[in-house]
Amino acid sequence: MDAFTAGLLHRIRTTESDLTRARDEGDDFLVEVEQAELDDLRRLAAEHGVEVGAISVV
Repeated sequence: MDAFTAGLLHRIRTTESDLTRARDEGDDFLVEVEQAELDDLRRLAAEHGVEVGAISVV
């Protein structure tokens, strides 16, 4: 796995964790921010052929 792929998957996992935390805390604004970030990261992964697969929790 190259550095780009590893970094992207790490950012996705971190953002998913932050999204879960925001939901658990009831922070609707932060949920929207984290969801938008996650959507952007997933789009970037798809554009570059990076398989996200089973790491997604959303």
